[in-house]
Amino acid sequence: MIRQATTRHGVILMLTAVMPTMAIIALVPVLPLLLREFAGVPGYAVLVPMALTIPALCVALFSPLAGWMSDRVGRKRLLIGALAGYAGFGLLPLLLDSLHAILAVRIALGLTEAVIMTVATALVGDYFEGERRERWVSIQIAVASLSAIVLIAAGGALGEALGSRGPFWLYLLALPVAVAGAFILFEPDRSAPAQRPAAATGATRGIAGLVAITFGIGLLFYTIIVQLGPVIEGTGVTSPALIGLAGAAANLGVMVGALLFGRLKAAPGERLLAIGLPLVALGYVGVALSADFYLTAASAVVICVGNGLMLPTMLAWVLRRLPPETRGRGTGVWTGAFFLAQFIAPILAAALSGVLGGLSGTFLFFAAAAALAAGVALLRAPRARA
Repeated sequence: MIRQATTRHGVILMLTAVMPTMAIIALVPVLPLLLREFAGVPGYAVLVPMALTIPALCVALFSPLAGWMSDRVGRKRLLIGALAGYAGFGLLPLLLDSLHAILAVRIALGLTEAVIMTVATALVGDYFEGERRERWVSIQIAVASLSAIVLIAAGGALGEALGSRGPFWLYLLALPVAVAGAFILFEPDRSAPAQRPAAATGATRGIAGLVAITFGIGLLFYTIIVQLGPVIEGTGVTSPALIGLAGAAANLGVMVGALLFGRLKAAPGERLLAIGLPLVALGYVGVALSADFYLTAASAVVICVGNGLMLPTMLAWVLRRLPPETRGRGTGVWTGAFFLAQFIAPILAAALSGVLGGLSGTFLFFAAAAALAAGVALLRAPRARA
C-alpha cells in the first residue's frame, strides 16, 4: 500500500524552504558590523559580503549532485542529515574569530543548503500530484517570500541585542524542523507503477528549455531585489527604514504573485508567462524612468508580482515533466539554475550599466527582454494545453 501525504507533510517541507532564505537574509542587518569587525583583514571588503552570498553559489553548483544523490540513496535521510548539518555549520561562526574560517564554514553551509532545497522540492513532487502539487508549490514560493520579511527583522533585532554574531542563533531553528521531519516524513515509493507517468521515456522532454527559461526569470527577479537599495537612493530617499519598507513591499509582491498562481494553476504555463512577463516589463520601465520614491517602489512591487507568478509556474511545469525516478536530478538542475541567476544577476547588472550608461539603461534592457519574451509567450499561448 502506497502512503499518502497529508497537510502535515506539506507543512514540514514548507518549513525547510525557509532555510535557504535565512542563510543570507538574516545576516544582512549585521553586514556593517561584520565589515567593521574584520576591517583589519586584507580584502575584507570583498570577503565579508562573500561570506554572506557564497552559500547561494554552492547551491547553484551542487544542487544537481544533491538531486542525483537523492535519486540514488533516498530522500528522507539525506534531507534530515542536511538539516542537522545546516544547524551545526550555521552556528559555528559563534565560536570563530577568523574571517577565513567563517568563509569556509559558510561554504559547508551552502552544501547542506543545496541538499535541503533540492530534496524538499523533489519531495513536493513525490508526495503530491495534480492540483495539490501546484497548490503546495505556490505556498512554497509564498512562504519563502514572507519569511524573508520576518527573518530580516529577526536578524536586525538579534544583531541589536547580541552584536554581529546575534543572527547566527537563528540557525537553531533547523533542529526542530529536522526532528519533526524525522518523525513525520516518509521515503516515497518512487518505483510504484501508480506514480510512474504513462510515458516515462518522454517525460523529461523539454526540461532543458524550461530550465533556461527559469534562469532568465531568475535574472529578472534577482536584479531588482539586489539593486533596489541603490535605486531607492537614486530617488533621494536614504532612510534605511524606507528602503527596508520598499524591500518588504517587494517581497509581499512575490507572495501575491505566488498566491495568484494558486488561483490560475489550471492554466497552461505559456498563458501564465504571458501574464507575468508584461507585468515585469511594465515594472522595469517604471523603475527606469521614475524619480519618485513611491512610484519606484510601486514599480518594483509590480515586477515582483510578475515574478512571483512565474516562479511557481516554472517549478510546477518542471515537476509535471519529471518521472519519479529522475525527479531528484531534475529538481537539482532547476534549483541550480535559479540560484546561479542569483549569483550572476549583480555581475550582469554591473556589466550592462557600464555599457548602457547606468542602471536606468540596464532596467530598460530588462524591460525590452521581458516584453520580447512576453510576445513569444502570447504567440504560443493559444496553442498551449492545460
